[in-house]
Amino acid sequence: MTGNILITGGAGYIGSHTIIDLTGLTENKLISVDNFDNSTSQTFERVKQIVDYKITNYEVNLTDLEKTKQIFQDNSISAIIHFAAHKAVGESVENPLKYYHNNLQSLINLLHCCKEFEVANFIFSSSCTIYGQPKNIPVTESSPILPAESPYGNTKQIGEEILQDYCKANSNFKAIALRYFNPVGAHMSGLIGELPNGIPNNLVPFITQTAIGLREKITVFGGDYNTRDGSCVRDYIHVSDIAHAHTLALNRLLKNETKQQFEAFNLGTGNGVTVLEAIKAFEKVSGKKLNYKIGPRREGDIEAVYSDSSKANKELGWIPKHNLEDMMASAWKWELKLQENGGIK
Repeated sequence: MTGNILITGGAGYIGSHTIIDLTGLTENKLISVDNFDNSTSQTFERVKQIVDYKITNYEVNLTDLEKTKQIFQDNSISAIIHFAAHKAVGESVENPLKYYHNNLQSLINLLHCCKEFEVANFIFSSSCTIYGQPKNIPVTESSPILPAESPYGNTKQIGEEILQDYCKANSNFKAIALRYFNPVGAHMSGLIGELPNGIPNNLVPFITQTAIGLREKITVFGGDYNTRDGSCVRDYIHVSDIAHAHTLALNRLLKNETKQQFEAFNLGTGNGVTVLEAIKAFEKVSGKKLNYKIGPRREGDIEAVYSDSSKANKELGWIPKHNLEDMMASAWKWELKLQENGGIK
């Protein structure tokens, strides 16, 4: 199917890596919408260095329905990949209304546009946070959806429910929710990676910023969890592997290979790694000793979660290529490249 692919949050961490992966779909023009609330327009220049692709971006807040509609009026859209959302667990606990308004209203507005402009293919950026604190791990797509531990996680649960209800009401509409575990690392070129505004909320950029001297020390939130070393267990997955899953999911939609109107897939390695093990892996690949301390638990965090991603392996043909050391080495390469270019801008 020809037509334009709309990528919301295209300048963001996963969105930009997905644009790079998608450029192999030469018949589909890629269009981004990103208001640079938690990203930078320079990302598109870096993408162009990697794949020589100049993307059209609309600097629009998707909670503005009229401005969002204009994008659809200007372009023939055949599919949407929806990344744009606030994503910091801690901030969502402190400011829940910001998260409910932004994350849900943007989705609702996009679906209004799907209805009006007859867009039938949708990929939703979901999260393992929808599983809450699972009673059994690894989690599969059929694991119970337990109460979310944070407003951010709840917006992902509600987002999936909205999509399922929209599918029931619109028989020609198909949606795939990709439930990420913990995306980390950077493009192997070192030209793009995670670029948080201000103090990072995620572990790996905090690690690299501490190693390079931007942060004094890392606080490990909680050392008394019921895990092998007392720190939280997560399933870290390389961002380029996550990105490739979107290309595979898009092909599945455009080729009408879906088995249900709404499908969900876990994206993780299936390996649980503690925060302290992640720190040690970074120290090994970088040769840098990190200054870290054990602090109190952080509200909204769960103790342990990792994935069973066999459904994505089987149905999408998705096989992660990068191990934990690749993730840490690429993140460090990105941090060093940032500093070469004068630091974070």
